[in-house]
Amino acid sequence: MRLATLATGLLLISANTALPQTETDAGGTLNPEELTLNRVMKDVAEGRTSMTICATGYYITKSGRHEMARELFERCAAAGWTHAMTWMSQLDDNGLGGPEDPDTAAEWDRRAAEAGDPIGKLNYGLDLMRGRGVAENRALGRQYIDEAARSGLPTAKRLRAADYDLDVVTPDADNWKYAPAF
Repeated sequence: MRLATLATGLLLISANTALPQTETDAGGTLNPEELTLNRVMKDVAEGRTSMTICATGYYITKSGRHEMARELFERCAAAGWTHAMTWMSQLDDNGLGGPEDPDTAAEWDRRAAEAGDPIGKLNYGLDLMRGRGVAENRALGRQYIDEAARSGLPTAKRLRAADYDLDVVTPDADNWKYAPAF
């Protein structure tokens, strides 16, 4: 019985490996790719975005494929997905998949903030308070942080409760990055 089961299993394995992954004929595509990065990027290239597709960019970024993540997030941001805008800011601010560009990072934060995204408001408020990528404007920065806090964002609430002490939200390892250039 065991030998017959093993032989049947081997036959199925060899049969499955002999079939192409996808097959196209006059009737359409058989066995299309699903749940793969290739499929996600194909959908994005064809102009399809959704919360699920755009959220996949997080995993792409964390896997170190920053150029691919940048392509996905740019398309998702163009379609209005504000979380993609905050991820574009993160990529530009840290030089991932392209050169470090604080001005462009701040612009992404501004766009997300103006679209009503609480994280965008917090990040743009921080940009304004630090003068990173935009002219320093601490009063306007506090206004954006207050809006994010009123939206319920815990980090913004914590920053406001600490009288806007940026050290509350900035790891000491990043202090060099936000220090004044003069």
